[in-house]
Amino acid sequence: MILFLLFIVAPVAELYTIIQMSGAIGFFNTLGLMIAVGFIGSWLVKREGLRVWRRFNEAVAQGKVPTKEMIDGVLILGAGALLLTPGFLSDVFGILMLFPVTRAFFRSYLMRRAKKGTAFFTSGFGGRSSARSGDFIDADAEEPRGELD
Repeated sequence: MILFLLFIVAPVAELYTIIQMSGAIGFFNTLGLMIAVGFIGSWLVKREGLRVWRRFNEAVAQGKVPTKEMIDGVLILGAGALLLTPGFLSDVFGILMLFPVTRAFFRSYLMRRAKKGTAFFTSGFGGRSSARSGDFIDADAEEPRGELD
């Protein structure tokens, strides 16, 4: 359901807002506004990214685990992607993820999700597999004894 919203509903909503904005302020003004938001968003992402990078380095230098800074970095990366995506709805969410005050909301949401222990399952061509504790083989790698013919 989330993928449906992401790939179908979101682009249709973005296109609708662009058309409505073009009708209200004109096509070229809308295009100029989207380009301006892209440039300003890029500058803001760079500024906030450098700020978080400094906080990350300070936390590491103090021997702390920079959990907050890592999540902020991921959110800023996501904000940059949203701000560079054409459309006004994605710009709103990108700006909300970019500013520290509103980014705290997204960070707390991600932290709550992580504490719930959200599990991710993957399966390849071989079907479903699971890791079991206790069943393992302790082996050491050795150099081959000779050449194969």
